[in-house]
Amino acid sequence: MRSNDMTRSPKPLRPWKTLRRETLLKHGRFLTVENHTIRLPDGQVIDDWPWLIIPSAVIVLAQTAEGKYLCFRQTKYAVEGTTLAPVGGMLEPGEEPLAAARRELGEETGYAADEWIPLGSYKLDPNRGVADMHLFLARGARQVSAPESDDLEDQELLLLERDELAAALRGGEFKVVAWAAVIAMALERSS
Repeated sequence: MRSNDMTRSPKPLRPWKTLRRETLLKHGRFLTVENHTIRLPDGQVIDDWPWLIIPSAVIVLAQTAEGKYLCFRQTKYAVEGTTLAPVGGMLEPGEEPLAAARRELGEETGYAADEWIPLGSYKLDPNRGVADMHLFLARGARQVSAPESDDLEDQELLLLERDELAAALRGGEFKVVAWAAVIAMALERSS
């Protein structure tokens, strides 16, 4: 398939249609589980389509004026062992993604950045909902205060050279796909 073939589909594609929603579980602000009744493009109706809702989030790879990248070495409940991770967190209700990215960078690291490059917004799971992830590269990061993180995990802030970051990505040290994606896209943008 040539790269422009995706934009010239021979037939129009039909979306799925939500016919009914039922909330099964509302667990605070972090998780809602719904059951959807949906109609597929071929007319088939599925009565029990699970749908998950969590707040949308931002992921930020920050680069200092000296060219070093801020990452955490940390633990996460669902990840075996340690992982490397960029800055990230959930949007507050009504908060714009860039405002959340700036806030999270400041809270987690005490850094602020001069230049913000959006790397796109993506669905975490296209069939089950879940959340939108807004990815950013922050350039010119400098420490302006002490971190004020309320993160639950044990973590250590690292300043990595570009080649160290690229080697960690290739070595599978970013164990969450959204984190690996922001690292790969930011490295490509900063080459």
